[in-house]
Amino acid sequence: MKSSPLKSLMLGAALLAGSAALADSSTSGPAFEAKIATARTSSSPEGATVNRSEARNAASEYWYDDWYVSGDEQSYLEARLEDSTFLAGISSSAQQYLRDFNELNDAGDIADLALARVTTPASQLYGASGPLAWASSIAEGPINGYGVANNDTMLMAYGYVLAQGYEDQFWFDPIDSQELRQVLSGSANGQTPSQAEVDGAMAYLTQVGGGTRLYVGHWHSYLWGGESAGYVVASVSTDRRTVRMVRVINWGD
Repeated sequence: MKSSPLKSLMLGAALLAGSAALADSSTSGPAFEAKIATARTSSSPEGATVNRSEARNAASEYWYDDWYVSGDEQSYLEARLEDSTFLAGISSSAQQYLRDFNELNDAGDIADLALARVTTPASQLYGASGPLAWASSIAEGPINGYGVANNDTMLMAYGYVLAQGYEDQFWFDPIDSQELRQVLSGSANGQTPSQAEVDGAMAYLTQVGGGTRLYVGHWHSYLWGGESAGYVVASVSTDRRTVRMVRVINWGD
């Protein structure tokens, strides 16, 4: 496998792995709680109810302290999700986001995800041609041996197979089907995808063993003196043993 496309992703992973033992919830825990508390105030978007967007904003604190979600941080959030008092006033969609976030960042080992590029044109896979199909690069594969698809596993495989040039570090984030549609409907190489492309891409992504686990990451790449940016959607089977990824370019120069 080639390591050149992975530079920032791989270096970041190595640094984070080295500091994993030091990462705990002493900083991220209070920051998470503070954002949840703010979301419970009457002046927040949905009043005293914590919505999905607010839960996402709060959970991001587990990344922002050191760009690593440790086992301690995962256990901290898991304990909060088992606390009925804490869950009171958090919408069902927000609770589901936090559970999905906790599962995705399970602090498990990096599994051997045999991700490989799909050579069939995206237009055939989506059943429609246009800017979304033209801007898409696709890969899929199973987990070999022990383990399941978590954030670290998918980032590692993405870096080897789909990343291009020097990419800024990012992480995958849980999304639901409505959020997936919004992502796919965004710019593709500076153009607006057709409804047929979006519908086809959604169907293709959710065909993977149920495709109920959906994640998105936003990348920014530097290559040959130019820049590009976009997103990558990962669809994971119910047993977390098969992954399909679609990388889309929003813009480039």
